[in-house]
Amino acid sequence: MYVSAWETYYPTLLRWLAVGGGLIGLMILLQKLLRLFGVRREVATGYALILPWILGFLIWNLYPFARSLYLSFTEYNIFQPPKWVGLDNYVRMFRDEQFWLSLRLTLLYAAFNVPLGLAGALGVALLLNRSVSGIGIWRTIYYIPAVLPAAAVALLWRWMLSPESGLINFMLQPVYRGLNIQPLQWFTDPSLVLPAFVIMGMWGVFGANSVILLAGLKNIPKELYEAAELDGAGNWRKFWNVTIPMVSPTLFYNLVTGIIGALQVFTQAFFITIPRRAGTFLNVLIYREAFAYRNMGYASALAWVLLIIILLITLLVFRSSAAWVYYEAEVK
Repeated sequence: MYVSAWETYYPTLLRWLAVGGGLIGLMILLQKLLRLFGVRREVATGYALILPWILGFLIWNLYPFARSLYLSFTEYNIFQPPKWVGLDNYVRMFRDEQFWLSLRLTLLYAAFNVPLGLAGALGVALLLNRSVSGIGIWRTIYYIPAVLPAAAVALLWRWMLSPESGLINFMLQPVYRGLNIQPLQWFTDPSLVLPAFVIMGMWGVFGANSVILLAGLKNIPKELYEAAELDGAGNWRKFWNVTIPMVSPTLFYNLVTGIIGALQVFTQAFFITIPRRAGTFLNVLIYREAFAYRNMGYASALAWVLLIIILLITLLVFRSSAAWVYYEAEVK
């Protein structure tokens, strides 16, 4: 029996219209209620306009956040109601060898990837800040990695690091023959898993990080460099005493976002199989426990531990910022 496109999609369209109409009705109702309580028209209209965002935040952000905290103290497999088990999930976690392997891999990856990526992004931004012909084209080329799909990039790197047919091992063939060693087994040798992912992570040197740092470099007044030259400063002294302090707020922003991103890496590890004894990344472990093994309670506990780790490291970075981040208008 033939079903037209209209018959297929009109129920969904009607639901969308009903939700939209309901939101508009709630906005109008909220605006009128606030006016009845004596709130000024501009303020009441403002609250009414942000009502959809508030509802979205409460329903899709705050509620799942609180629900996951509750589930972390339960045994829950989706098909049966949650069963309260107290701290059992956390006790199990600290006895789980796979958790410790994954935690070690995740922290080591962040420890190598973040500083290398930050230094590389700054170097690229310095190159893109130079006045050369065709600089706009070069900036566009270096930004392309930021818009490429993460899954496609992961598959590309999986091919490039393939032990048998990968481009990197092909280029290293003269080195292997000279040292009389076998090609490196990037994703099958547990000792090479971390270096392989760090190499993949250097892809992030280009793209958004470089563009953000380039914007910070553009905001440095040229008068500071001219004053430094008059004082006899060379290129290195100008870089260390002018560029770094003036771009430190941008470096600080990239450092915080880089740490959060590195600790939450998921796509690359999800599409690339690595030995179990090498561990995996915490986000992948959380996904597997939740959706492969249906241990929603245990996965929620893992997620909360990851959140605490991110918060603690980020707090340490914020506390250290007073020693190395310079704000031009700041009064100490």
